[in-house]
Amino acid sequence: MDFFKKFDLKELEKYGYKEGDYWILVLISEQKLYLMKNKEIVKEYPVSTGKNGVGFVEGSYQTPLGIHRIYKKIGEGLPRGAVLKGRKFTGEIAEIEKRPVATGKDLITTRILWLEGLEEGKNKGYDEKGRLVDTKKRYIYIHGTNEEGLIGTPASHGCIRMRNKDILELWEKVEKKTLVVIKV
Repeated sequence: MDFFKKFDLKELEKYGYKEGDYWILVLISEQKLYLMKNKEIVKEYPVSTGKNGVGFVEGSYQTPLGIHRIYKKIGEGLPRGAVLKGRKFTGEIAEIEKRPVATGKDLITTRILWLEGLEEGKNKGYDEKGRLVDTKKRYIYIHGTNEEGLIGTPASHGCIRMRNKDILELWEKVEKKTLVVIKV
């Protein structure tokens, strides 16, 4: 993977990374999420990022780049397909669409890994124009979706969507504060 020719793990050390820690890499251009340990790929998952591309500003419906960490893990014990609204289980189980069509329902299902940006003025706080660019306050998540048929193409409102079985697996392997790097 060409990414590692340019990426130095020391860049993550100032955010608490230690050798041997798991971390997550999301490559927008590939629509892939990689669970990493050091520079080794532990597991690769297809994802769906923002259909409006990449960006940081609140209301843009774009996926923010840069260094983040998992702020909170939500959904422990919920069944696959559980619908979450406002980070709470609604009691509904989503019908999962496997065909590559938009359902008109952008549901958050199964589990949430709520992200927090770590780069002030980029994905945390406000930018130089005073616009909110805070990943956590924008409620950017890695989460399951009812539109699994769109996984592999940009289709979200800025979050990183995963297949429900994949978010279950990833959710079990990572901890709160796991670093997440989002690159083009």
